[in-house]
Amino acid sequence: MLRCYSYDIVCQEIPDEITLAVNISCCPNRCPGCHSPWLWEDAGEEMTEEMLVTLIGRYSSAVTCFCFMGGDADPFEVQRFAQCVRKEFPHLRTAWYSGKERIPDGFDISSMDYIKIGPYIAEKGGLKSRETNQVLFRVHPDGRMERIFLK
Repeated sequence: MLRCYSYDIVCQEIPDEITLAVNISCCPNRCPGCHSPWLWEDAGEEMTEEMLVTLIGRYSSAVTCFCFMGGDADPFEVQRFAQCVRKEFPHLRTAWYSGKERIPDGFDISSMDYIKIGPYIAEKGGLKSRETNQVLFRVHPDGRMERIFLK
């Protein structure tokens, strides 16, 4: 089960996209220096397909992408909800920010247009740092993953 703690429209997480980003609680990663430690807790509204469709429906004409910020406690639910987004809102791209070091075995990357992996390590910085361990990929329709570098 995934829980939506909060959401916002953002413009920096996914390049060239106006993104409706949903912050998912129950993060199991507990990265030292985490910018959102409140997402470690079991809090927020249970995510259902109905809730997701209603939320996205409010903003679908204003955004180009929907991003799951977290969900590492249940990545296959992230995949399932991403497939729901693709079905209900085919004009939106989908993205997932995971703090894990790799994509889980069996995860269908075709449910995403973008995937970020890697835990936050304060001394290495985030995606804009040249030393970062985090990687953002664009997932192409043929399954190829292309690394994206942020400026």
